[in-house]
Amino acid sequence: MLKNKGVNKMTENEWKLFLSPYEQAVSELKVKLKSIRQQYKENNLHTPIEFVTGRVKSVESIVTKTKVRKVNLNHIDSDLQDIAGLRIMCQFVEDIYEVVDLLRQRNDFKIVQERDYIANKKASGYRSYHLVIEYPVQLITGEKKILVEIQIRTLAMNFWATIEHSLNYKYQGEFPEEINTRLELTAEAAYLLDEEMSKIRDEIQEAQHLFTYRGPRKKQESDSLENQEKEDGEVHDE
Repeated sequence: MLKNKGVNKMTENEWKLFLSPYEQAVSELKVKLKSIRQQYKENNLHTPIEFVTGRVKSVESIVTKTKVRKVNLNHIDSDLQDIAGLRIMCQFVEDIYEVVDLLRQRNDFKIVQERDYIANKKASGYRSYHLVIEYPVQLITGEKKILVEIQIRTLAMNFWATIEHSLNYKYQGEFPEEINTRLELTAEAAYLLDEEMSKIRDEIQEAQHLFTYRGPRKKQESDSLENQEKEDGEVHDE
């Protein structure tokens, strides 16, 4: 679709047609990832997936990125790996690697790139696990393989990354020295939080299991007892 045209000359409708398969890929993958989470819950197991979000880049964001990275305008569908993106949130660092192993075992898409920014953090302090997958979307015109970036991170990592992204937008990557230093310190603080949580992971999971699977039953028993007491009271009143 983009041959000999370039992104700046595409009409609104052409952009819509171009991005439609990416929207479909994100939608389908969100359902599949949420299904993994549900299967863990149905088996009374700790789910490594806390929640899943997804998005397709806006046209403005795509055009800006092609200019900054000097991407070949006729090949943005192959040269830009994150037009479609999903983010998987986990409670613990260990959960991240469990999710990665689960994704490696699937046969409905192909992993084409892995980047472990947890074991090998970026200079800024950024931590996350990135996968780029090749996902086949079924269209009326046939199958189209879409590149999708999946970021897997803890809630603490995501909090830091969200703040860093906002500051990066404000300063356009040129952080004042004080801000840069504080970002590095807070990145380490966030990771320290993850490490401390991992040390009491078993205790946390046991508590969550009790709350999730015994809490409702106890509430039902309590409600039943309360109703019985009301019935008994009504009998005595008579």
